[in-house]
Amino acid sequence: MSTPIPPSTLPTTLGSLRASGYESRSVREEIRRNLESRLAEGIPLTSSVLGFEDTVLPQLETALLAGHDIILLGERGQAKSRIIRSLVELLDEWLPIVAGSDVRDDPFSPISAFAIDLVRARGDKTPVSWVHRSRRFAEKLASPDTSMADLIGEVDPIKVAGGLYLDDPKALSYGLVPKSNRGIFAINELPDLSERIQVGLLNVLEERDVQIRGHLVRLELDVMVVATANPEDYTNRGRLITPLKDRFGSQIRTHYPFEVTTEIAIMHQEAKLPTSPVPIAVPWFIDDIVARVSHVARRSHVISQSSGVSVRLSIANYETVVANALRRTLRTHDDMVVPRVSDLSAMVQSTQGKIEFDTMDDTDTDQVIAALVSLAIRQCFSEHVLLEEAPEIVEAFNAEVIVHTGDDLPDGDYLVVLAAMPALEIPVERVAGPGASDGEKAAAVEFILEGLYLTKRLAKDASGARALYRSRNR
Repeated sequence: MSTPIPPSTLPTTLGSLRASGYESRSVREEIRRNLESRLAEGIPLTSSVLGFEDTVLPQLETALLAGHDIILLGERGQAKSRIIRSLVELLDEWLPIVAGSDVRDDPFSPISAFAIDLVRARGDKTPVSWVHRSRRFAEKLASPDTSMADLIGEVDPIKVAGGLYLDDPKALSYGLVPKSNRGIFAINELPDLSERIQVGLLNVLEERDVQIRGHLVRLELDVMVVATANPEDYTNRGRLITPLKDRFGSQIRTHYPFEVTTEIAIMHQEAKLPTSPVPIAVPWFIDDIVARVSHVARRSHVISQSSGVSVRLSIANYETVVANALRRTLRTHDDMVVPRVSDLSAMVQSTQGKIEFDTMDDTDTDQVIAALVSLAIRQCFSEHVLLEEAPEIVEAFNAEVIVHTGDDLPDGDYLVVLAAMPALEIPVERVAGPGASDGEKAAAVEFILEGLYLTKRLAKDASGARALYRSRNR
């Protein structure tokens, strides 16, 4: 996305900037003032992160009002990066800098040798340019090979070759931290930095300056630092040095959604569903089951909880289930794409790469994932479906009825089942809702039959996405 063009009414020289009455504010004061305005108007800190309204966001607002550097602790997929990026909206839309400055020098108080010399030489005629808030955010993924040159800076050999002396401040090439001056610098997975580099950040967080190797250069930076870390790396392995932890003013713990309904809302917000020539309708119980699989996995003893079960798992599974239903619909030429329980078997491919198993062979992973899905279906069925007609349905199966299901069968096959089993009609209407389409009725039939099987009232012979439901008495 391109950066907006500054309005033509903004001052373009130091003199006109001064005449406009503009007053410089530190980045912390800028964020604090804008946040105060939002809170007074009842505007949330961010509307793109769900499930943190009563936990993380109040703590974050307090930390910002206090002017703290912040570290967010949480397992993967807990929206830590999104929270950090949302802070950009708390910056002023436009910021004046000395034109051509690498470190966004304040025209009223420059810190780099380039800007100091320019202001001294040109005075009120010093050119001023304007930076949009979207460019006042820098993000770095920490890694063991991250160097001081990446973060702080280094002597630029090209500038030296051009005639500058090694000890000339203008021979320096600044790293990400100085270039983030008067903005926000975010560093993800902070403990992955080597201890030597962590030491190099101490001055940035405490004295607010940087020193580059043996140069007598000291830049008084105005930068807010926000970092993320996995709690296991942060506390158990001791990979974040104690002095650096002490420099952060606030430590905020993120979490996964507490409620299945919140996970569903995130799925709907983030999922990118495939385009379809026919309408897509996802039944409420498919939403619930897909979201519930992640909740079940987060409590499973066979899944590594230290690695976490990302919300991205729910999003990817949701997209996969809908895509599998679309694949079927394109072949059967049904009128609507409606995912069914049999489509949930496709989640194996989108789940395997997103969870880590504790001491388990790869050959067992499919079975574990299938067990997670079955548990999620059973919980959904038990919590939301009151099946008074269950004895009649079971009795119909006792009378030699057998039902075939599968992710390749057209909707019409399920309507035949409904016609042959009157006991299913009322439960299907209750689950699918009044005025349900043929596809929604077909999905409801599968859900009810699977629920009866998982609550031990029917028997089932399964092979992949295909299943045969029958009486338990045969």
